[in-house]
Amino acid sequence: MINPLWLNTFKTLVEVGHFTQTAEKLYMTQPGVSQHIKKLEQACNCSLLSRENKTFELTEQGRIIYRYALKLNKEQEELFESLRFDNPFAGQCNLSCSGTLALQLYPDFLELQAEHPELSIHVEASPNQRIFNDVLQGTIDVGIVTQLPNDRVYQTEMIGKEALCLITHKSLENIEITPEKLHELGLIAHPDSTHYLSLYFDLCGDDALKKLNINELPKTGYINQLHQILLPVSKGLGFTVLPEGAVDNFPNKDQLHVVPPKVKVEEALYLVQKRNRTLPRRYDTVIDLIKQTFANSL
Repeated sequence: MINPLWLNTFKTLVEVGHFTQTAEKLYMTQPGVSQHIKKLEQACNCSLLSRENKTFELTEQGRIIYRYALKLNKEQEELFESLRFDNPFAGQCNLSCSGTLALQLYPDFLELQAEHPELSIHVEASPNQRIFNDVLQGTIDVGIVTQLPNDRVYQTEMIGKEALCLITHKSLENIEITPEKLHELGLIAHPDSTHYLSLYFDLCGDDALKKLNINELPKTGYINQLHQILLPVSKGLGFTVLPEGAVDNFPNKDQLHVVPPKVKVEEALYLVQKRNRTLPRRYDTVIDLIKQTFANSL
């Protein structure tokens, strides 16, 4: 590795063009400057200067070393600048949440990016466990989950609540939804349907639904694409349970009926990140937006 002190002396000498003035600029003696150049030439195993009386010219190797010195100097300046500069409205933010929350938050993220073009927000739709793993591995920096992690390596904060909805076709809005009716309709299943059904039936305040065995419900369809789950429901082909945000963002929501529960069913939303990790200030901007979105649900 080339000694950076020798390299800086060489760079200064090339730019000043005189040994004595270089020594003055670097607060060195002239023999000290000459010694640095000699050691640099020995390290490079070639002559860098072609001397003639009190002047010199760069050899071809000298030009290469000078360009290298300039490159290193520029990279160091950029490094120091990046360490000093933490713009709250510039840089990339990596976040992860459920597909439903992604649908709800992404339009707001796009508006924020339109306001601050140097800000880039990358959103990954993932289940809880994958979010925990990605935060731990550093693949993402911030996640939104619906359960508290067991491991103390995470820092969590409750930011709001998300309502769960039992959804049927609009033609059933005046019909009582009983276990028998749900068996008749059939379930439009999806990756989270078992979890949502269990939670909803346990907490909705309907004793008949609480006793229903979800494993015995006939399935009339299955889809793992969030934006497609409500499509068969809107055509009267079954029922499902999803977060309220999925209903709000469905284009044909006028074809849906959200069954009013006796007791509102909600899941807590937690902001999660790796404990003791300091994030850039741009994350404060994005996290503030997320908290504002769910502030009314607390």
